[in-house]
Amino acid sequence: MADPKGFMTTQREEWPRRSVEERARDWAEVYVPGALLPIIGAQADRCMDCGVPFCHEACPLGNLIPEWNDLVARADWRAASDRLHATNNFPEFTGRLCPAPCEAGCVLAINQPAVTIKNVECAIAERAWEEGFVPPRPPERLSGKTVAVIGSGPAGLAAAQQLTRAGHTVAVYEKDDRIGGLMRYGIPEFKMEKRQLERRLEQMEAEGTRFRTSVTVGRDVPATELRARYDAVVVATGATAWRELAVPGRELAGIHQAMEYLPLANKVREGDLAVSPLSAEGRHVVIVGGGDTGADCLGTAVREGAASVTQLDIYAQPPGARDEDAEPWPTYPKLYRLSAAHEEARELRTAPAADADARLFAASTLRFTGDAEGHVRSLHLVEVDERRSPLPGTGRTLPADLVLLALGFSGPDRGDGLIDQLGLRTEPRGTLARDGDFGTGVPGVFAAGDAARGQSLIVWAIAEGRSVAAAVDRYLTGGSWLSAPISPYDRPMTA
Repeated sequence: MADPKGFMTTQREEWPRRSVEERARDWAEVYVPGALLPIIGAQADRCMDCGVPFCHEACPLGNLIPEWNDLVARADWRAASDRLHATNNFPEFTGRLCPAPCEAGCVLAINQPAVTIKNVECAIAERAWEEGFVPPRPPERLSGKTVAVIGSGPAGLAAAQQLTRAGHTVAVYEKDDRIGGLMRYGIPEFKMEKRQLERRLEQMEAEGTRFRTSVTVGRDVPATELRARYDAVVVATGATAWRELAVPGRELAGIHQAMEYLPLANKVREGDLAVSPLSAEGRHVVIVGGGDTGADCLGTAVREGAASVTQLDIYAQPPGARDEDAEPWPTYPKLYRLSAAHEEARELRTAPAADADARLFAASTLRFTGDAEGHVRSLHLVEVDERRSPLPGTGRTLPADLVLLALGFSGPDRGDGLIDQLGLRTEPRGTLARDGDFGTGVPGVFAAGDAARGQSLIVWAIAEGRSVAAAVDRYLTGGSWLSAPISPYDRPMTA
């Protein structure tokens, strides 16, 4: 490590956010532009280069965190970029969207604030783009093998880039009109501006990856035809089958799934729509579901000018500090966290006046009621205990002109026919069945990402995409260099 005493002399300092008043009026990323790089060298110097780096183990990608922390502290940005890209295809995505389980596993976090690993990762990625450290790296020669990747989320894109660099001819099929999956239409612009996605797609196209948009495999193209056309197929369609809320009044107009609402807001940002048909402007919005998707809806509703926004979480409010008995280090603790969106709702008073937080914890929806025209106007809830049993006398009614259901996803959607046409098996929970090598039991067909793993983190999706790429490469050629953490920028091109 560059400074053996850095963790004792330097306090944790995170990438500062712009003021709530400023950022809630636009859709740009919430952080202060240009404020990260000046502070990140000293933050990287807090890394202790532990004998057993638990941050490395806590990261699903196995990122070489102590190595690139040391390189950043020494201002060797090119080497830091190489070490980061050795295990992560898209660090500018994870540096913004990952909840950073690595920081929960940081050894310093035993009794001090953890190293700002996520911020360091993001800074390396930004510097790499600025300095031209991530040019396209097309293969020196082609293998003659072809692969179809179905789905262009982080798992599909990671698999496609790895397989393209291994010399295979790869085509990515996406049902939406643009590439990116949930990163395109699920993640709001204020969490990750789409230019971050566009420059990676340009890099991938320059490397040779082909993209096919507005193609629903199973409907527009029979899945069996695709399997016959390619030497291998990777199913990375994500977990898009949303969970429902079966309570009285669900049929009322104005109640929508989060993934009906968020894509429309993103299409406005893309210039496809002038105004979202589900805009929250002037409405009392209630979001059912306490996770990240709900928070994304919250921040979007604030920017659209909602009259009020409330987010319901069925779980009790978590503690502000780690419970060492229930969730000992280095596990990822469930803590009370105030995201940028929650901060905005609180500061702008779009949360209910009686609540400092836009979230109501331990709250369960009982029913919806509407007006004579059949439009939702109220949500009726009750507080629950740890077993989700209603607590007598805690009933409450919230005004609700727009209700958004953010209850998670159960697995891939079967409506397009892809699963049935390929004869894929599913697990009881709805995900695709597969073996230890990502094989589905159908020769040449592999499954990765949320479609097989279930709803998870972006860092897991990229890790699965890289792993399935190695499995496909072995299937096609009998061996693979893709499973090793070797940077594509320094690997032998004859591999």
